[in-house]
Amino acid sequence: MSTAYSYACRDCEGMEDCPGKVVAATEDEVWKLMELHAVVAHGEDPSSWDGGTREYLKTLITRE
Repeated sequence: MSTAYSYACRDCEGMEDCPGKVVAATEDEVWKLMELHAVVAHGEDPSSWDGGTREYLKTLITRE
């Protein structure tokens, strides 16, 4: 049985109305997709995320 990981943007504080969700085989893939989503959907620059933000976002990645 394989494990998948996911991130739902609506779980992030302040993003409750965003329907974006990514699912991938590894946490690394999820991070890359999260960053791409942030750029495309929200106009954010993921390179500006500080350590605290990344730690918070990591808590939102779940196993499927």
